[in-house]
Amino acid sequence: MNYHILHKKIQDFIFKQSDDKIDLTKLILSGSPFENITVQELAQQISGRLKAKDKLPLWHQTKEIYYPPILNLEQTSSEATAIYKSELVSGDIMIDLTGGFGIDDYYFSKKMKRFIHCELNPTLSEIAAHNFQVLETNTIETHIGDGLEILENQEHIDWIYIDPSRRHDSKGKVFFLNDCLPDVPSNLDFLFSKSNNILIKTSPLLDIHSGIKALQFVKEIHVVALNNEVKELLWVLEKGNKRDTVIHTINLIKDKKTSFSFSLKKESSISPKLSLPKKYIYEPNAAIMKSGGFFSVAETFKLEKLHQHSHLYTSDKKIKFPGRSFEIISVLPYQKQVLRKEKLTKANITTRNFPETVSAIRKKFKIKDGGDLYLFFTTNCNNEKIVLVCKKNRVNI
Repeated sequence: MNYHILHKKIQDFIFKQSDDKIDLTKLILSGSPFENITVQELAQQISGRLKAKDKLPLWHQTKEIYYPPILNLEQTSSEATAIYKSELVSGDIMIDLTGGFGIDDYYFSKKMKRFIHCELNPTLSEIAAHNFQVLETNTIETHIGDGLEILENQEHIDWIYIDPSRRHDSKGKVFFLNDCLPDVPSNLDFLFSKSNNILIKTSPLLDIHSGIKALQFVKEIHVVALNNEVKELLWVLEKGNKRDTVIHTINLIKDKKTSFSFSLKKESSISPKLSLPKKYIYEPNAAIMKSGGFFSVAETFKLEKLHQHSHLYTSDKKIKFPGRSFEIISVLPYQKQVLRKEKLTKANITTRNFPETVSAIRKKFKIKDGGDLYLFFTTNCNNEKIVLVCKKNRVNI
């Protein structure tokens, strides 16, 4: 890293340009106004600070923070999800085998007397160490090298944290933990020889059931969404755990946290009640949709499902629900002549357990996006294709 960037005059320039949302292409073409600083280095810091504005507000507002290449910033946790993760651990000593830019570690360290940050990339390790110092974090020690090798030289650890990276971008969305570095399933015995507690962060693309099979001792899974977009899966492993896995779904929106939890074993034993649409309809938030707790949601909130596979719920009485809720205006059969007679020219469209895509429906019926009307194209418990014409409720949790 180029320490000349930390000079006050240059930091003032970076703050001003990023606050003004400068055209980076124009900046690069005009060249660097500073000696010993290339325009590419300036652009990296300015684009990094712009990226951090919403994702990492503490870093964004702090001078002398050094930003890594934008790819590292895109891969790092947000402050909101990092704070949530820190609530899952406690103890004296914790190690992160895949430290990276160190957002998670900053918040983990607030719960520990000693924190060990491991990072293979020397430059990224240097950047993280510098930023920890700027943020006045005194409990973090940084190590350059393979986290597994560094762990081998440690005594018993209260918590091990791992954010495995995929070895390569395989085709399609499916991937397995054995395809990642470090290969956690192959190293479980070694990891548990050093700690009773392991916390693993993975992409939401990882299949929950294949993850449970590979990790064996999964005590909890936390499906974490930010503004209703699932960002990460957190796997809490406990040495020797044989209890049923509990899945927690969390949706973080500003200072509000919506959560719903269920037992994986119980989920598989529930027979949901099915019903034709009643007065209200409910759509679970993204975290619940990823979790697969569709029957548990119905049972907990005393709702009925429209169909075994539709994942829409209904009731006569309006309730608070972890997701979106709507009042049904009308229920229409999915027939061209019926829909064209309704003259639906503008609406928000969602499909659930339906054979056609939203774009195909818009094109077929010439329905523009937006407005106050909501259309759900779905299948009811009689296996009939229907359209729910709705208006949105504001009572959600």
